[in-house]
Amino acid sequence: MALSLTVPYRVTIVPRNGVHPPDGRYRQEHIVRVNVATRTVVANKPPSLDGLMALAGSDMAAVDALIRRHMDSPVPVIPALADHLIAGSAKRLRPLLTIAAARLAGARDDACLKLAAAVEFIHTATLLHDDVVDSSQLRRGRVAAHLIWGAPSSVLVGDFLFARAFELMVGAGSMPALEILARASRVIAEGEVLQLTRAHDMDLSQEVYLEIIRAKTAELFAAAAEAGAVSAGAPPERRRALRCFGQDLGLAFQLVDDALDYSGESATLGKNPGDDFREGKATLPLLLAMARTGAAERDFWIRTIDRREQTDADFQRARGLMVDTGALDSTLELAASYAVSAKAALAEFPANSWRPALEDLADFAVARKA
Repeated sequence: MALSLTVPYRVTIVPRNGVHPPDGRYRQEHIVRVNVATRTVVANKPPSLDGLMALAGSDMAAVDALIRRHMDSPVPVIPALADHLIAGSAKRLRPLLTIAAARLAGARDDACLKLAAAVEFIHTATLLHDDVVDSSQLRRGRVAAHLIWGAPSSVLVGDFLFARAFELMVGAGSMPALEILARASRVIAEGEVLQLTRAHDMDLSQEVYLEIIRAKTAELFAAAAEAGAVSAGAPPERRRALRCFGQDLGLAFQLVDDALDYSGESATLGKNPGDDFREGKATLPLLLAMARTGAAERDFWIRTIDRREQTDADFQRARGLMVDTGALDSTLELAASYAVSAKAALAEFPANSWRPALEDLADFAVARKA
């Protein structure tokens, strides 16, 4: 069944079925349609990263060179393990966001490059740690590093990458940027611990869920964008605008990730669909489905999520319940509203080639299938 959502940017989005979108800053006369069956967004043009990647091409090549140089170590397992994960990242969205934010804010020099590389190292370090905690089998379409080199090596190489990130931040010579990214590293760790302690909580509220993903995912997007603004010498109001853009983009990105875990395919996801379900992880699609099925499916959810006693057929049943109750629909609706809010934050900046490219990034975050 194909369900479509239409969100005009200049209207107030009304909460639907208990899903509360962010406060609106809607400005563009522009329509976004989210098709739940195909997970596509149709706007004035298909969302794509092509424009942003073209604009940032030379900068990102320089960032890649920095990343390669700082992965080097006389301990052979460190570059081998780091390269296994980093080489699987084709888009490098977070460092790309740092570059784009800096250029949008008027940067003309290369001060943002080291910060962008640091952002990628922070992100990669958290992935290495997460995969160990979650016992993940795949990451970015590859066998998870801890299954090849072992959990201890993965954790320690993650620590190495954190250290490299801080070396790059110090090398960038910006105390405000160092403060932003150091704070982000702390907030991400807090978010991961909060998620771990509430991972199988069937009574988790939507507010706490959003608090978790705001910390574990959206904070690094926000910090990446704000650090880029700082490197460009942007005034406080533009720093705040880019931080808002990054945070709302990160929230949309994570919400779509959570929906894709129940609706995507491993060939495009780069990981196994259903991992969140098998781990009993309380994400928004699951929380909404449990609330909407109520007593009729309570025993099913207790067995599969609380006790994690699952059969091969249980994931398909859970996925069917999410479609039937509109849980996936509502999750994508909330993601779309955050993308709208992210784009509205860019009104602080004059029109130039970078602004529509960042707007496309927000649309892409909702439209993607991986």
